[in-house]
Amino acid sequence: MRRVILSVIVLSLATLACGESVPATPFPTPEVSAFENSETSYGFFPSPPEISMESVLQHYENMGKYGDFVLYQHSIPWKDFVESVDGESQNRTDIRNQMILARENGLDSIFVVDALNGLNRREFMDLPWGWDANFGNSDVRAAFKNYTLWVVREFQPRYLGLGSEVNTYLDAYPDDAKNYISLYHEVYALVKAEAPETQVFATFQWEDLNNLGPFSAEGRKAYETNWEQVEAFEPNLDIWVISSYPFIEFNSGAEIPDDFYTSLLSQTSKPLAVAEGGFPSIGKAPFQGDEQSQVDYLNAVNEQIGGERLVFWVYLLLTDLSLDSYAKEMCINHSDIETLSMFTSLGLVEVDGSPKPALAVWDEIRNR
Repeated sequence: MRRVILSVIVLSLATLACGESVPATPFPTPEVSAFENSETSYGFFPSPPEISMESVLQHYENMGKYGDFVLYQHSIPWKDFVESVDGESQNRTDIRNQMILARENGLDSIFVVDALNGLNRREFMDLPWGWDANFGNSDVRAAFKNYTLWVVREFQPRYLGLGSEVNTYLDAYPDDAKNYISLYHEVYALVKAEAPETQVFATFQWEDLNNLGPFSAEGRKAYETNWEQVEAFEPNLDIWVISSYPFIEFNSGAEIPDDFYTSLLSQTSKPLAVAEGGFPSIGKAPFQGDEQSQVDYLNAVNEQIGGERLVFWVYLLLTDLSLDSYAKEMCINHSDIETLSMFTSLGLVEVDGSPKPALAVWDEIRNR
């Protein structure tokens, strides 16, 4: 199952929400960053339960209560950045204004630069007409590099991803794998030249990496982890970062094995992170879900890889999504709406604001 990127939906809403002028100089970081201490930081994707101004503003306020940061994974504004890092555009303004919302609610930020459609990892997101959809395309590479450098200069992120669930794309397009991997290494060097303290990573889809669920067609046995795909990015992975949606393999959170994530601890000595994940509280065929499974999922991650090695942890949704609201406003096809429907109950809170049992568990883990 493909992860959900929904932050793009609130771009225009965030613009309307902020009447403030954006800073001409690099964007300020919080006076006290959630990333300054040695403890795990906790965050969410900025996906409001409904597509409305009120919902967006309330959602940021709620994220400030239950999280330390927002993970931003915007669609790359390809045309804005193909020629240069510098310039002004509505896309730049929209992203800055989302950061204003985050700062106003005491939230830090993590950025992931992602070229692909989160609801369909086999296609690029919003690629201009006529551009070849591959990482060997010089325009794709230039825009990816320039956009990344703009993010670094504008926001000085502590953590920066250069691709999301990259192994799913590498599996789908093995002939393009070398192009993406070379782009990653090139951009890593550029980022480090400007911001050596920035921690750079790519994320890997854990169930796919272990040949489970819908991904079990790669000729490997279940749980035969494809570490080679991760090692291809070394030595330029500052953190090993995964996404995990175990409901694609297990009918309940209780079925998650006691050692499901622990091989990460022995495979690398580097810090670890979870960049997205969750378990639904309501099943959607062919997958199962219930509220206790959400609790069990949180406990599994915390008990197996929580602690000083886990530098940040993103739970995909703080609040469930109203599928009717999203389907009405989103210009996406029926297949993507169907995919989205499998994730709408991942939230720790109902659409109407009612907390689920997992919210108290999340809060307890975060505040220990």
